[in-house]
Amino acid sequence: MAYKPSEDRYKTMKYRRCGKSGLLLPAISLGLWHNFGHVDEYENGKKMMQYAFDQGITHFDLANNYGPPPGSAEENFGKMLKEDLMSYRDEMIISTKAGYHMWEGPYGDWGSRKYILSSLDQSLKRMGLEYVDIFYHHRPDPNTPIEESALALDHAVKQGKALYVGVSNYKPEQTAEIAKIFKELKTPFVIHQPRYSMFDRWVEDGLLDTLASHGVGSIVFSPLAQGLLTDKYLKGIPKDSRAAKDWGFLKSDHITEEKINKVLALQEVAESRGQTISQLAIAWLLRNDVVTSVLIGASSVEQLKQNLASIDNIAFSQQELDEIEKILKG
Repeated sequence: MAYKPSEDRYKTMKYRRCGKSGLLLPAISLGLWHNFGHVDEYENGKKMMQYAFDQGITHFDLANNYGPPPGSAEENFGKMLKEDLMSYRDEMIISTKAGYHMWEGPYGDWGSRKYILSSLDQSLKRMGLEYVDIFYHHRPDPNTPIEESALALDHAVKQGKALYVGVSNYKPEQTAEIAKIFKELKTPFVIHQPRYSMFDRWVEDGLLDTLASHGVGSIVFSPLAQGLLTDKYLKGIPKDSRAAKDWGFLKSDHITEEKINKVLALQEVAESRGQTISQLAIAWLLRNDVVTSVLIGASSVEQLKQNLASIDNIAFSQQELDEIEKILKG
């Protein structure tokens, strides 16, 4: 049976303005970093895509190297688009990135004009698209002038291959530098994608203020600290978890008694609000207007459903915020 999206898909999702641009993003966006590669079950990914769109998630975030293997998340996403969603393309915000290792040789990594524009062409081909809505430089290149990377992104817009541009993992001073270049070029620089969670708050040390001053929005990734801000590790490390495999950003030695005690204390706050710990963690990020959207991953429709419920309660009393701050700094 052909997929037909829910007619009620826009009734419950909250949409937030991306900086001072005309772009609105859903409060929660779906990232395809994990669980959408060739090593994963295709039909499971397809069910999550359909469910997300049915719930008003209009933004789907990819990168050239997502998989594994690299490129396979874009290939699978392109297949899902062709099978189910291409007729709804104008209702979707699709993003991809270039900046990490993608192919062998001196032109398959970092931030040169050669790499960035070649990577975008490859991404569009894998997804079967003429353009993406947002194209990011995935990380700053210490050996390439920021101006060169900025001009490559600007050229992608002028070619009609991207509508907006963004950066990811840029520090405050690097963000300010590239924002100035984009302003001079009149490039639609609308978004920064940094890592941000209750346990990883580096963006509060200047980046959020920089974004606000330049009218740039943000979409934050790893909001649950790679699963640490859930109930998954409260009774030990499950054998099938990322921490058990010691791959990615979460290692087994990150799961300390101190962190678990903080999660248990945060869980009490969450329960008093009628939320799970993961829902609390996502809502806490959305309390800040500079955070346009929270980027979540999911391994099942049920997990996606639980995290989407976060938007039902994103208001905090000052007493709750003070209690959370006390726990996090304790």
